[in-house]
Amino acid sequence: MQPIAWQISLVLMTLVAFGFAFVAINSGRRQDDYTPLQKSAYRLRTRLFWGLVLVFGPAMIYTLLDLPYDAARARAGSGAVQVVDATGYQWRWELSRDHVAAGQPVEFRVTSADVNHGFGIYDANLHLVAQTQAMPGYTNTLRHTFAEAGTYKVLCMEYCGVAHHNMMTEIRVVAQ
Repeated sequence: MQPIAWQISLVLMTLVAFGFAFVAINSGRRQDDYTPLQKSAYRLRTRLFWGLVLVFGPAMIYTLLDLPYDAARARAGSGAVQVVDATGYQWRWELSRDHVAAGQPVEFRVTSADVNHGFGIYDANLHLVAQTQAMPGYTNTLRHTFAEAGTYKVLCMEYCGVAHHNMMTEIRVVAQ
C-alpha cells in the first residue's frame, strides 16, 4: 500500500510542477496590456522561477533518493536479509525466530491476528530503534539493521486491551 501511495504522490507532484511551469512559460505572452516596467518584472519572474527550479530541483531529487529511510538504512548492511515474521495477539507477540545477527539487514513482516498493535523495538536503554503498525489482515514490512549485539525488547505501542502492559517479548542480536 505504501509504494502505491508514494507513486500516486509522485504523479500528483509532477502534475503540479508542470502546472507551475506552464504558467511561468505562458506568463510573458500577454504583451499588449503591460507597460515596459511590468514586462521587465515578468521577465525577471520567469528567470527567477527557472533559477529556483535549477537549484531546488536537483536538491529535492538528492534528498528524496533514500526514501523510505528505514529501507535505505537496511540496505546499507552487509549480508543476506534475515526475515522475522511477527504476529501480534492479545496480549503477546509471536516471532518466527528470537535471534538475528548484528550488522545484517533484518526484515520484520508484522501483522496482527486480532486488533491493532504498535510494534516497537527498543534497545537495552529502552530507546526506540524501529517501529511499525500491526494490523489484522495486512502485513507491514519493517527493515532494520542492528548495529550492536544485545537483547532488544519488542513492546506493543498501542493500547490493545486489559493486559496491554504485559505485551512484550525479546529478540537477541548476536555478533557475527
